[in-house]
Amino acid sequence: MPRPAGSPPPPIAPRQLGAVNWLGLWTLYQKEVRRFLKVTAQTVIGPLIMSLLFLAIFAVALGSRRGEVSGIAYIVFLAPGLIMMSIAQNAFANASSSLLIAKTQGTIVDLLMAPLRPMELVLAFTLSAMTRGILVGLVIGLAMAPFVSITLPYPGLILFHALAASSLLGLLGILAGLWAERMDGLAAVTNFAIAPLTFLSGTFYAITDLPQTLQGVLLLNPFFHMIDGFRQGFIGQGGSSMTGIAIMAICNIAAFWLCHLAVAKGWRIKP
Repeated sequence: MPRPAGSPPPPIAPRQLGAVNWLGLWTLYQKEVRRFLKVTAQTVIGPLIMSLLFLAIFAVALGSRRGEVSGIAYIVFLAPGLIMMSIAQNAFANASSSLLIAKTQGTIVDLLMAPLRPMELVLAFTLSAMTRGILVGLVIGLAMAPFVSITLPYPGLILFHALAASSLLGLLGILAGLWAERMDGLAAVTNFAIAPLTFLSGTFYAITDLPQTLQGVLLLNPFFHMIDGFRQGFIGQGGSSMTGIAIMAICNIAAFWLCHLAVAKGWRIKP
């Protein structure tokens, strides 16, 4: 029956979101992915060139002198570490920079007013960080393939550690983005925490090259386990895979809980 002229329109029924706002989560995820894809030269090509430079410099400068590492050519040993280092650093950069930019530009209010729960906000930022990290890792791996003899004896380990590492660094990026008030604060976290932990985690050397006391310290670094497990998937050698899997799982659960708690309380994003 047609509505009489001049009568008010019928009320619009509110959308039922359910237990998870999948539409809102997917929309925020797409927005974050499109954000880093718009500057591919900075977010993908830049890390690719940097990793290839590292590979070339270390292969030329140390390859012939270093010899083999546990029966593996040094360049083959080095390549997985460089891939994982790029995955971790780019996942962290994606989440942390996005949150900090939203805070400094004032657009964080749009996220807080949207019908998104804290869990959904954390998931969207984490998944977009994982997407960037794994995309960068894939591009670097394909670019290295003509120069490095890459095998995949344990693809399951490669996939798990790529997902777990990018997830963990995305969550840490959320915490850093919430904590930092300006870009120099975020740069301090990157330069004094994330970069040292990735460089000093076995990317360029084997744990057996270190004194016994330092080996124990290195085993406490979760970055070591993500790189060691990822490398083991390529070369078939490494530490205990179950230990690395357990540590990465525990670290991810703890980081997700901290991120959820921080967002739920509005830590540094609400007056």
